[in-house]
Amino acid sequence: MTNPPLRIVLDTNVLYAGLYSASGKAYQLLRAIEAGRVRVALSAPLLFEYEDVLKRNQATLSLNDVEVDAVLDNLCALAEFQAVYFLWRPCLPDASDDMVLELAVAARVPCIVSFNAKDFRPASRFGIEVITPKTLLEQLEKM
Repeated sequence: MTNPPLRIVLDTNVLYAGLYSASGKAYQLLRAIEAGRVRVALSAPLLFEYEDVLKRNQATLSLNDVEVDAVLDNLCALAEFQAVYFLWRPCLPDASDDMVLELAVAARVPCIVSFNAKDFRPASRFGIEVITPKTLLEQLEKM
């Protein structure tokens, strides 16, 4: 019997890191998403943020427009789309992180995967844990 995939919200910094380096935990997490071991909740605003960040940093990531679009298309194909009807703003120090938390609340995921856990401390009020890719991968190993 296989375990159902872990459901998460993926912070933009983890997506960026996974595309930047194939030797880190963020890259391994992207591979786990591709393999179906992790399921990402996604909203239109977060998808637009992903696109903005990746396209602004194409040279650093060694990706062109077509490749960025392919990455986002693949992520969309693997994600669960969630509409967000209720906003909790302002809740976090960085306003762009509010949409990540709002998505996590709306999608009822147990965790947000981010390298900026300190910025998401208020997420615990919603019963949402904020963990690093390393911690998530360790959880996957135990399943």
